Formats: sequence, C-alpha cells, structure tokens
Amino acid sequence: MSRRTQVADMRLSSGVPGFDELIEGGLLPNRLYVVSGPPGSGKTTFCSQFITQGVKEGETCLYVTMHETKTELMQDMAGYEFGFDRAMQSDAIQFLNLVTESGKRTITQFGSEGGLTNRLVAYIRQNDIQRVVIDSTMLLQHFMNDVEDEITGFLSALKQTDATTLLISEMTDPSSYSDEHYLAHGVIFFHNFLENGSMTRGVQVIKMRGTAIDCDIREISFSDSGLQVHADRKVES
Repeated sequence: MSRRTQVADMRLSSGVPGFDELIEGGLLPNRLYVVSGPPGSGKTTFCSQFITQGVKEGETCLYVTMHETKTELMQDMAGYEFGFDRAMQSDAIQFLNLVTESGKRTITQFGSEGGLTNRLVAYIRQNDIQRVVIDSTMLLQHFMNDVEDEITGFLSALKQTDATTLLISEMTDPSSYSDEHYLAHGVIFFHNFLENGSMTRGVQVIKMRGTAIDCDIREISFSDSGLQVHADRKVES
C-alpha cells in the first residue's frame, strides 16, 4: 500500500498558528497547493513554517528555488524563532537551487529527457520526499520554453507524487486566475493593502478541494514566532 493510500484521510499541520482552523484542521496530504500574493505579503514565511513543521514531524522535505541561496533564505528567516534555521541545517530538508552548478548537477542525475518536469518528479520520488516548497512560478519561466503549454504537464506530474507541495505564485490579483490556480487542489492568497493610511495584511483561502471554507479574508500578524493567522478576525476590504 502506498503512502498516498495510507494517509489519504489524514490532515497535515501547516505549522502556521491559526491557519489550520480555516481548513478543517489542516491540509489534505499528497496534494498541490498554490500560495499567491504580492511581494512582502507573507508567502515565503508561510512556506518556511510549513516545511519546518514537516521536519518537526519527522518528514523528508525539499525546498526548490532559483533566485535565492540557502544562506540568503536562512538570513531572511533569521528574525523568527519557529526553528527554520535548525531545520535547514538538519538532514531532513534538502535544498535545491536549480540555477547553481551544484543544483544543475543534482537534478541532471535524474534523467536527461523531459526537462524539469521528469527530473524533479523523479527526484521527489527517489528521495521519498513528503513536503515540497517550489519558489516560485518564476522558476517555471526560466526552465520552460512555453510556460502556458508546459505548466499543465508539470503541475499534473507533481500531483501524482506522494508529496504535499506548496507552489509560490507571484500573482497579485486574487480575482485573476491562472493555470496553476485551476490545476491546484487549493489556492491560498495573501493580501497586503493600505487602509486608512496603514498596511493591512490578511490571508484568504480561495479554493480548497475536500474542505469546507468560507473565503473570507482573515487578519494576519508577524512576531518573533513567525506568521500567525487570527481566524476570528475578518478583514473588510
């Protein structure tokens, strides 16, 4: 019996205080979720807490990027105390920067045909990866000749693995859907907008298959402990 079958009815903690209350206790495993929003809205912090939670639960994790080194990412999260630095220094998280020579060598070992899609899927399967963060859709533009034509196959292949995957998207308009939003099992949107002269931040679960949601925007805040969702506070936009 595959891990997909064994854990089909379980829910995974996101590692973000308050968020799991919005999605009936956690994320359904083995699924693809898109995390969207404008720059500085909390996407990377959310995904870092998700992958740190995986390490705490003894899972094998993978962080894939093309625009940030491991050191830079750790520096970005250094102000938080949710344990990201310790997690990244452990053997439980594998970090893959696909534009570095070492990253290229690593992924090339998993086949020469099918481009990024086949190689990354093979990497996830052969390393028995359970949680994946892909940062971000810009990565796809770098590796695909025609993103619109190739993204369907890429996302469909990821959905067939036994990993729970978060794909960071740079979309800034929650009403403007793209291919990844339609193909994903869930879409989580982060907002930051000026209101009465101050910045208001919030998170909205736009789509979550197999889960009852209300699509309201909930207030979020940042502290030394990381990002926190205030599930009982709705943001009126």
